[in-house]
Amino acid sequence: MHTPTASQSHANPGPSTPPAGTVGTDPGGIDVAGTVPASPESPGTDLPETGTPAAKFGGRFARLPALAGRGFLPLGLFARLPLAMLTLGTLTLATSVTGSYAVGGAAAGAVGIGSAAGAPVLGWLADRFSQRPVLLAAAVLNVVAVLAVIATAYVIPGVHEVGAAWGVITAAFLAGVSSPQVGPLARVRWMALTSDSRRAGDSTDLDVALSYESTADELTFVLGPALVGVLASLVAPWLPLALAAALTLTLVPAFAVHPTHTAVPRREKAITRGKAPSTRAGSRLAGLGPVALPVLAMVCMGTFFGSTQAALSAFSAGFATSEAAGLLYAVMGISSAAAAISVAYWPAGFPVAARWVAGAAAMAALSGLLFLPTDGWGMVLVLLALGLPVGPVMVTVFAIGGMVAPAGRLATVMTALASGIVAGTALGSSIGGQLAQDAGHGAAFLVTAAAAAALFALGVAAAVVVRSRQRAAQAS
Repeated sequence: MHTPTASQSHANPGPSTPPAGTVGTDPGGIDVAGTVPASPESPGTDLPETGTPAAKFGGRFARLPALAGRGFLPLGLFARLPLAMLTLGTLTLATSVTGSYAVGGAAAGAVGIGSAAGAPVLGWLADRFSQRPVLLAAAVLNVVAVLAVIATAYVIPGVHEVGAAWGVITAAFLAGVSSPQVGPLARVRWMALTSDSRRAGDSTDLDVALSYESTADELTFVLGPALVGVLASLVAPWLPLALAAALTLTLVPAFAVHPTHTAVPRREKAITRGKAPSTRAGSRLAGLGPVALPVLAMVCMGTFFGSTQAALSAFSAGFATSEAAGLLYAVMGISSAAAAISVAYWPAGFPVAARWVAGAAAMAALSGLLFLPTDGWGMVLVLLALGLPVGPVMVTVFAIGGMVAPAGRLATVMTALASGIVAGTALGSSIGGQLAQDAGHGAAFLVTAAAAAALFALGVAAAVVVRSRQRAAQAS
């Protein structure tokens, strides 16, 4: 992992017409086309421009290192790995040390609740003070909190009562709250770095970047739990969390200071200067209204994931063991990641709102197949098919979230979208698990199908909002 060369690490004022792959100089937020006006400082002005032989040779994904520098891709990938290890690592440690599934589950749940609550706060702080200081502070606080989880877990060995394990549960909550939101903030940087091409009406670079980001999320959330399982079983239950802390302490600061952070404009205080308080409040509410659609969509996406996990646990227990659910669920993740990559090659004439509607419709239709399999191989085929629209829908919702984000609130919106997934997963797991317990896996899959149908309805509403904003922009 390394940052770009010294020539790329120095920001310099861009000319009146910035080179391709850099960002412009207009202050403010995001327009209806999803443009992210950038700061006068731009990383990577020495990087290859669009259409260079290197970019053409490597295809569309070669544009990403051309925009951000080669070191940014692996850095952004592995810097988000600790977050993917945190929940299962906490569950494994607490359960192993205390011998109580209740304590382990409560501690893992505290991580999820803390992450869902803390992510938008970190996003708001990043919008207000820029990403670098927020990520640096979050990295230090998170390392302290994770080490506290390890320490407090070993203070209460053999405790089986959740109430007596308040120390490790509190530490787990703080670890979740302080988790550096590398994935959402990386998306913010890509939106800034691709602003010039989107101003010119070409969203290809952003599609490629968001496809890569969704694939990176899928990979880390498969690799993270796998690392936890291997290290905890072969070495010690505390080692996965210790490794997560070490990665956070080294990789997150490197991500924080990477030159791409200068591309993201800070929220201007002057936006509301001279306006009456009631006017400012009204404009804020009007700006946040469209944002609610993608955030709710991510809650539905998380509910889709959580209920599917719960249902697969009950399904797999009927022919193998409930632990086989993880392998079945990974099948959907594989096809979802592959489909997310494919979005980079979708035609530009297929607008984002239509992608959301079409993808969610496919999810709702394919969810009906979940009720058919009676063995593992049949479920594998269904999950492979069901994962195909999932990745593109996630890419699309993140893109629309960037389009409708109010000026200067992009990081807040991106982290809110990530929190929506976390909160929805907890909701889907809770409801789906209860239904699976009472009425079998088929009842839990009803939640999955309902979440997909809700995604479709929200996609239709988002299409109306995007179209109205585009008409308003054309009229003005």
